[in-house]
Amino acid sequence: MEIDYYELLEITKTADKESIKKAYRKLALKYHPDRNQGDKEAEAKFKLINEAYEILSDDEKRALYDRYGREGLKNGLGGRGFSFEDIDIEGIFSDFFGFGRRSRQSENEKFSPNLSIPLVISFKEAVFGSKKTVDYMYKCFCKTCNGTGSKDGQTSTCGVCKGKGQVGVSRGFMTFVQTCSECRGSGKVVKEKCKDCSGEGFTNKRESIELDIPEGIDDGMNLRVNDKGNLTKDKRGFLTVKISVQDDDTFIRDGMDIYLKFPVFFTQAALGAKVKIPTIRGQAFLELPVGAKEGDHFVLENEGVKDIHSDDIGRQIVQISISFPKHINDEQKELLQKLNQSFGVSEDGLHKEQEGFFDKIASWFK
Repeated sequence: MEIDYYELLEITKTADKESIKKAYRKLALKYHPDRNQGDKEAEAKFKLINEAYEILSDDEKRALYDRYGREGLKNGLGGRGFSFEDIDIEGIFSDFFGFGRRSRQSENEKFSPNLSIPLVISFKEAVFGSKKTVDYMYKCFCKTCNGTGSKDGQTSTCGVCKGKGQVGVSRGFMTFVQTCSECRGSGKVVKEKCKDCSGEGFTNKRESIELDIPEGIDDGMNLRVNDKGNLTKDKRGFLTVKISVQDDDTFIRDGMDIYLKFPVFFTQAALGAKVKIPTIRGQAFLELPVGAKEGDHFVLENEGVKDIHSDDIGRQIVQISISFPKHINDEQKELLQKLNQSFGVSEDGLHKEQEGFFDKIASWFK
């Protein structure tokens, strides 16, 4: 039986990302193994719920699933597919609910030297590469207070977390670990704040850099730039640029492969034809065989995206949809009727292939 991710999460196919998150939160807590110890059915449901969230929360994977179903996603329509075995179930759960992942900063360090910022680029920029100017803010160690945030340089142990930098919050049957809001994870507090940094231990500065976006970069990938992160007392860290790629109205990307759903006229499908189709680099020709059917797919080699790590180029996979005329004139109607007769459709509206069905049930009426 085909698994329906929307039914699993109890949402509609038009659900937005926020609705998907809410549905996942509710069901993941309900079926989590810690809450259903020894219940194999609940454990299996929990895995499927995480699988559904992994797909539907990702715009690209969701689009592929909506078009080709779970098997199409898995098999990649004969190409490079998505592996369900690679899903980090507990990782998704932990990241989503936000516990067990954060560690206390060093007592002498108010902030990490490394910095991460998001960058949204267009589908075209990701496929062909580009140059982008990025403005961002980074932290600088406050020399006035030597990074303590204290006017006199003195600190005391935080009374909320007792110097641990973290506090535990109980919610139902689980305990979540969170960074202490009082000391922000440092375990230390100040009595009188430094005027230059307002007690933060650092100041913020703005910088502008030009990035070379490499050809073939994909959604979710990162670019790392050395010596462009936060400035601590001893060094300047690296900057991580997290890439988000906008969807395209025509093409769908899956790794190095490009997917296109393209309409062909019913006469082209019936007769076979050489059809001109768009590609990410311009156009190509698709050879349709006689009698091509709705949903047939065809592979065009080397019409996909260049691999970011090599000179390999992916494919373009074209799925056809058959289109029919909404209106016909008298001349066209006459031609189609003649065509109908030439294929052996009788006056009572039956083709020989259809007559066989009536032969099979003729005995019912004797």
